[in-house]
Amino acid sequence: MDIQTLFSLDGKVALVTGGATGIGRMAAEALVRAGATVLIASRKGEACEVVAAELNELGASGKAIGFAGDVGTEAGVDALVASVKEHTVTLDILMNNAGITWGAPLGDFPFKAWSKVMDVNVAGLFDLTQKLLPMLKASATVDDPARVVNVGSVMGEREMGDGAYSYAASKAAVIHLSKIMAKELAGNAITVNALAPGPFVSRMTAFATHDEDMRSKVGDDVPLKRVGRDEDIGGCMLFLCGRGGAYITGAVIPVSGGINVMSGPNIFEQALH
Repeated sequence: MDIQTLFSLDGKVALVTGGATGIGRMAAEALVRAGATVLIASRKGEACEVVAAELNELGASGKAIGFAGDVGTEAGVDALVASVKEHTVTLDILMNNAGITWGAPLGDFPFKAWSKVMDVNVAGLFDLTQKLLPMLKASATVDDPARVVNVGSVMGEREMGDGAYSYAASKAAVIHLSKIMAKELAGNAITVNALAPGPFVSRMTAFATHDEDMRSKVGDDVPLKRVGRDEDIGGCMLFLCGRGGAYITGAVIPVSGGINVMSGPNIFEQALH
C-alpha cells in the first residue's frame, strides 16, 4: 500500500455545487490540495471566480475553475450541465453541496418554504446527478469508481426541527435518496455516499457562528465540545473520493461531533441519586 497515493486525486475532475462558501469551500480546497481540477459553481458566479483564484494561489498540485450555477430550477440544472461540459468530457467526483434553508417557528412556517427548499436541496440534487451520469460513467472503473457525495445534515438523521422544518425534511430525503442511488448505481461503478454535518461556520449558520463567542456557545452543546473545522470536511472528502473510499457506497458519515448519537437523559437518574 502506497500511503502517498492513498488520498491523492491527481488527474481527477470534480464538481462542487455551492462551492464558494462554507462546507463547499472547505471541500473544494481539500480536493485542490489533493491534485484535482475542481469546478466550483453556485448562484453567485463572481464569488466562485474569486474563490477559484484564491485556491489557485495556494501552490497546490490541483486547480480550481469558478462559474455560476443554479440547481433550483430545471433550466438552471441544464445550464449548469452545459457549463460543466465546456470544461471537461468526464467527471470523476460530484459533490452535491448546494442547499438553502428557511427558518420560522411552528405555527408561522409558510407553505412556500417547502417548495423552495425542496426544489434546491432534493429535486435539484437528483436532477443534476442524473444529467451528469454519462460523464460519471465515462470515468468510472471497477477499480476506481466515480464518486458522488451528497451533503445531508445531522438534522436529517435526528428529530430536530429547530424552526427549519423543510430543511430538516429535505436533508432526511437527501440521506434516503443517497442510499437508493448507491444501490442503483453500484453496477455502473459509481459510489454514492452522504455527509451528515453538524454545526460548521457558514453563511447558512452565520446567525449563530458569526464570532468566536457564538461559536463557543454552539460548541458547548455539541458532545465533542466544538463546531466543525475545515479539516473535518476535507478529511471526509479525501477518504470518500480517494483510493481508500473505493469500496464504500451507501454510507452516511456523521460529521457532527456526536450530535447524531445524542439522546434523552437517563430516565432513572433522579431515582438513583
